[in-house]
Amino acid sequence: MSIDILMPALSPTMEEGTLAKWHVAVGDTVKAGDVIAEIETDKATMEVEAVDEGVISALLVAAGTEGVKVNRVIAQLASEGEGEGEAISVSAPPPPSPASPGLPPKGEDLNAANPPPLGEGDREAVEGVSPASDRIAASPLARRLARAVGLDLASLSGSGPHGRIIKRDIDAQAGMRPVTVQAAPTQAPAPRQVQSLEEMGIAPGSYDLIPLDGMGKTIARRMTESFRDIPHFPLSIDLELDALLDARTRINAGLESLGVKVSVNDLIIRCAALALKRVPMANASYTPQGIAVHRHADIAVAVAIDGGLITPIIRAAETKGLAQIATEMKDLAARARARKLKPEEFQGGTFSISNLGMFGIKSFASIINEPQGAILSVGAGEKRAVVRGDSLAIATVMTVTLTCDHRVLNGTIGAQWLNDFKALVEDPLMMLA
Repeated sequence: MSIDILMPALSPTMEEGTLAKWHVAVGDTVKAGDVIAEIETDKATMEVEAVDEGVISALLVAAGTEGVKVNRVIAQLASEGEGEGEAISVSAPPPPSPASPGLPPKGEDLNAANPPPLGEGDREAVEGVSPASDRIAASPLARRLARAVGLDLASLSGSGPHGRIIKRDIDAQAGMRPVTVQAAPTQAPAPRQVQSLEEMGIAPGSYDLIPLDGMGKTIARRMTESFRDIPHFPLSIDLELDALLDARTRINAGLESLGVKVSVNDLIIRCAALALKRVPMANASYTPQGIAVHRHADIAVAVAIDGGLITPIIRAAETKGLAQIATEMKDLAARARARKLKPEEFQGGTFSISNLGMFGIKSFASIINEPQGAILSVGAGEKRAVVRGDSLAIATVMTVTLTCDHRVLNGTIGAQWLNDFKALVEDPLMMLA
């Protein structure tokens, strides 16, 4: 019996992706864990591994095909020693049919284009790990749920096919309470209908149109939803940077032998993380059930890449020293620009930082990145006149703006966090306390 290989959902919000490359051909023998394809999502390029062993009997979606829906059958696997039947390999994306835009091209299997929904047991049988694997036999969903509730898979026995551990085994061990990864989404309001440029008075042929890729569409949708649904308000404060810049010079002199160089942004990440631990309510998210106060400061840092923006995350930044933050941030930024980040490296986060100071921007306010409750916008450091007592002096000053979700942070909490952040920046020795 052949096994369908489905287009995987590589993130909770993924609906479709591009099948960028096949690493196998019809007739190849694969085993669980072998990389069989590369999938491009709106944020990264991910490798897809086989979860069963057998022989590739059909490749149903060609390399380079865009807009492949999640759970569509993209290939088929036959057990070794089993007759594979007629080998099928698609060498190029099928052209669209202009006469029937809503139907798959002639000759394409309707069930492959629109696979029937799978039940829990069927889906986990397809996604599960082969018993021949040297890993514990458990479906990916069961693994995620076990991590969420702190269960050791080695202590469980599976009730799925070939003894696989599946969702109901996790539910039973967790006390007969169903465990879910994500709450069902609420019904979103109908989007506003956008007029064409011609309807708004722009002459046809007077502009060049750059089509949106998956990342551009996702950014547009998420930012619209955030600005529409979240009650934003900004709080700004000026910081003196001279002590921080002096500390950075001395820190880098000490780290030179290790080949590590700490940036101002790395110092800001560290200060922000420590301030979040001092003001826990600033490290929070709104949920319909209540305010979720996070146990760690997972700092998402905006990185510009071709075609958009991505926010790789320094996890538990409050527990890490400057050298580790600098090393991790350099690696994450490089892989972000190459679109090689894993979903867990850019999804989630409890707080964001966006720094446009390097471009000379003096001050700005950012849009909140859900589900976070706040985002810090960092402007340029510049020499300014400051008043000290009754005298004027010159100092390097930077303006930062904390954009808050008013459902989570009120003005008092936001101001308290900014004051603690300012104290850390202006007296870097406090980072050692």
